[in-house]
This record gives sequence, structure tokens and C-alpha cells, in this order.
Amino acid sequence: MSAPGARPVRIVRLANFVTGRSGGLRTALRQLGAGYRAAGHEPVLVIPGDRRRDVDRPWGREITLPGPELPGTGGYRVLADRRPVARLLAELAPDRLEVSDRSTLRWTGRWAQEQGVRSVMVSHESLTGLLGQWGMPAGLARRSADRLNRESARRHDRIVCTTRWAAEEFGRLAGPPVELVPLGVDLATFHPGRADPALRERYVDHTEVLLVHCARLSVEKRPELAVAALARLRRAGVPAVLVLVGDGPLRPALARRAAGLPVHFTGFLPDRVALAALLATADVVLAPGPVETFGLAGLEALACGTPVVANASSALPEVIGAGGLAAYGTAASFADAVRRLLERPEPDRRAAARARAEEFGWPAAVAGFLRAHGVDPGPVPPAR
Repeated sequence: MSAPGARPVRIVRLANFVTGRSGGLRTALRQLGAGYRAAGHEPVLVIPGDRRRDVDRPWGREITLPGPELPGTGGYRVLADRRPVARLLAELAPDRLEVSDRSTLRWTGRWAQEQGVRSVMVSHESLTGLLGQWGMPAGLARRSADRLNRESARRHDRIVCTTRWAAEEFGRLAGPPVELVPLGVDLATFHPGRADPALRERYVDHTEVLLVHCARLSVEKRPELAVAALARLRRAGVPAVLVLVGDGPLRPALARRAAGLPVHFTGFLPDRVALAALLATADVVLAPGPVETFGLAGLEALACGTPVVANASSALPEVIGAGGLAAYGTAASFADAVRRLLERPEPDRRAAARARAEEFGWPAAVAGFLRAHGVDPGPVPPAR
């Protein structure tokens, strides 16, 4: 709770690319909002949707404004029209503004400056990496990212990054220091005790290895690399089976690529307990996305006691630590890392994964974000 006599702070949070089927960003927005509310503050989340809604959630007031759907993204929408957003901001009269989109919502930093409102931009992605994934030459991607990031830093009081990897592209610019605030993980929901032998039997027998990929099936996540690594393992005599959790625009192409291989598509799993059971039941989780700036699904796997093989180009090696291995972005490298993990005694690799996850907690993340807002977080309760 906030200090006795302290006025609750209204923190208005703007985010794009959030749907009912979103992954890490949606989880982070909800957990942080719930933490702000528990600390005695007033969080308001503004996101795009198909129509206007205004509802109270456990993570605070949630307002949906109509926004167009982006073609080929599997349902993502954006707050493209500035006018209703500006009107809503004026109506809400925030004490703090938190922005989770460095593209179409960057203009709100100027609005905050004009209104005398302290603002924080949260970097949930590497612009340099994303532009490269979209086919932009490396030099041009770097220059373009630097220009956009310089503008973001100029318009906001603080930039928050969740890993040193994500902060690197700001570190090469002249400007205020970036606040480094790691995200957390729900250590109670995501727990080794969720492992389910009956669920395992649905996919593999006692001689087989269960691999899981949990991410949106889109270009930047590189899910095809998980399928290619499976094929490589099968050719090498490793009886592996792959479960792809999530949905997205690449699903039809992946289904064609996976023809003849033991690959299962679950679609999006809205039940967090069901997701935790699958992660805890797996032998190894694959995280091949090369531009992940944190990789919350990977941390959730660690919390379930399951080691992770992550793309060495991403921030995930920084997050998973001794709880898994980094691999270069090739099927051979991922397959080799899986084999090396499986060579470790199962109790040892699972204990190392859980121990690493226990270093992250949402209360500490909430406290870090409140400090970035210039708000005294008060005492931080222990991680659950």
C-alpha cells in the first residue's frame, strides 16, 4: 500500500499490439497493473479493440478504444487515430503516463510534456532487431532505430528496459540513463508441481522426448526453427516430439513444413494453469526468437522446472542464465543444445531451471517500475 496520507497516483498506461491472445506483453501489463493497485495507486490501461469498452479488472480500469486491425498480424490492432486518445488522456488527467509502444504512440510523450505529466516509455522490443527481421539492411536498421530511439528518449522522462540486451540500443545514444527493471514470474502458478503424467502420455510415450515451443506463430518468433530442429533431432536418432503452443499468421505454413513430423498444434491456451502444466511436463522448451527483449514464456518455463534453449542473438540467454543453454539461430545449433541438456541428470537440470526463475518476482518488478515513475514503492513483499 502507499504510505499513510499519500495521495494515490493515477498511472495511465497506453499499449498497442495487445489482444485476448497476446502473450508476454499482456501478462506484464496485467501483473504490473495489479501491483500498482495493490500498492494503493490507480492504474488505467488503454488498449485498442473492435469497439469502446470501459471495465474494471483486477489490474485496474481497462479502457478499449476502437482501432484498426493490422493485416497479416493475426488480430493485432493499434490506436491509430490520435484524436480519441488525446481526448481520453485529457479526460483521465493522469499523474503519470506509461507507454508500451515506441511506434504509433510515441507522440504521447510530447502530450505529457505539454501537460506537465511525467512519462515513461517501456521498451518491449528491439527496434534494431525488428527492422532487421523485416528485411532492412543492418546499417539502415541501426540508423533508423537510433533516430526513433533518440526521439523517444527526448520526449519521455524515463526509458525502462527489462534487460541489458534491450538497453544496448539506447546506450549508444547520448541521453539520460535507461532504467533497467527485469520483469517477474508467477512462481505459484508456474511451478514444477504442475507436471502431469497423463498430459505427457497425450503426446509421447516413455521412450520419447517432449519439446515445447510457446510463442506467437509469427515471423519475429522464428517458430520454423523449432520445427527444423525437431527434424534434425529425429534424423540423429533422438525420439523427440514437438508441441507448438500459440497461434498466428505462420500456422498454415508451419503445418505444411511439419508434415510427416510428430508436431502438435495446440493453438492459443488461455488457461494459465493448463499452460503451466504443459511447460512443467516438457523436457525442454525452445525459444528461437532472435529479437526477444525479455522472453517471459521462457522464464515461465524455468519456473516450471524445465530448461530452455534460447536464441543466442536475443536477450533470453541473459534471463535464463544457468537454467538453460544459448544456441545460434540454426537447426543444428538448437538440436545440439537440446542433446546437451538431455545429457544432464533430469533432477539437476530441473533444479537449476527453477532456481534461476526464483531470482525473478513481480513485486520487485512493480517496485522498479514505480521508482521509474518517481513514486515511492514502499516495502516490497516477498515473491510468491
